Amino acid sequence: MVKWFTNVRRTKLKRYLVLEDGVVFAGKAFGAMTNTLGEVVFSTGMTGYQESITDQSYVNQILVFTNPLIGNYGINFDDNESLEPGIKGVICHHLARRPSNWRNQQSLGDFLTDHQIPGLQGIDTRELVRHLRSAGTLRGMLTDDVSDLPAIVAQLKATNPTKGSIAAVSTKSVYPNPGYQRNIVVVDFGIKQSILRELAKRDCNVVVVPYNTTAKQIENLHPDGILLSNGPGDPMEMISAIKMIAEVEKHYPVFGICMGHQLFALANGAKTYKMKFGHRGFNHPVRDLASGKTYFTSQNHGYAVDAASVEETQLTVSQVEVNDGTVEGLRHKQYPAFSLQFHPDAAPGPHDAASLFDTFIKLVDDQKEAHHHA
Repeated sequence: MVKWFTNVRRTKLKRYLVLEDGVVFAGKAFGAMTNTLGEVVFSTGMTGYQESITDQSYVNQILVFTNPLIGNYGINFDDNESLEPGIKGVICHHLARRPSNWRNQQSLGDFLTDHQIPGLQGIDTRELVRHLRSAGTLRGMLTDDVSDLPAIVAQLKATNPTKGSIAAVSTKSVYPNPGYQRNIVVVDFGIKQSILRELAKRDCNVVVVPYNTTAKQIENLHPDGILLSNGPGDPMEMISAIKMIAEVEKHYPVFGICMGHQLFALANGAKTYKMKFGHRGFNHPVRDLASGKTYFTSQNHGYAVDAASVEETQLTVSQVEVNDGTVEGLRHKQYPAFSLQFHPDAAPGPHDAASLFDTFIKLVDDQKEAHHHA
């Protein structure tokens, strides 16, 4: 059964969101004039639309912003998390016509047009988000033609838009982010540039490697520590990376972020599962179990670590999400290795947990010192 939601009057720029369960939202087009298909997800962030749109963790997804107005401060090229965003579409209630900010270099609409990303505005995003929270994450299509809705719905049901996402966005070759003092290998599963900036602040000489790099290839780079980056899709697809992590954690300090956290868990025998609608936004409270401190965090993930499965491993849960109790941090009982489900790089914020990069640096420095005196 098809269910329609429409809030716009007749316009030449009409565009539709069709969901796999037959629900249709009608609104106004902006950005690229093209059809697109992806997994429809939502972000609760009040700001940070540029960082979200350019975050490769959103590759092959259509992102709904719950904040009613986006585009108001435009786009500046300093805050991109990647050069080529892989997002499939943007949905909002209202797009600002005239952005105003001293750093603004381009409007959001023009930015999306340049990158061939379609947008949809003018719909009741509250209704759409309530539907996604009830039904769970759904596949959807942004299209200007709904003359054959049954065919669109059938296409959506037959498609897995996020399969193989990491292979699509990870770097194809090794590259450096030069620095001093500490040699850090970063495994790129869809890395945010803000992670590299945080490492640069801490005097790290970084080498970024592809997602399928082997433990031996990493060893040949003589790292002092290894960071496992964020990224999109299902962590269970990364069989080779799981094997690599299980080997390198025996020899080097390891820090996993988001996708890296989930792969760290899998490498140590824990399990992951797909969440109903995930955590996406910059206002998620996380409690540190050791200190009792609560951070507000930046998050973007649709999978989580199964807490019950951790009990049979050499891992211990270090942080939990306050709202739903999901696992937000893990520490290894034997090795200098830990992981976080949230983003301590905090682009665009908040910055409550940025000091956890210092925790990683201390693990690296302590191991270097131990080896020096061995």
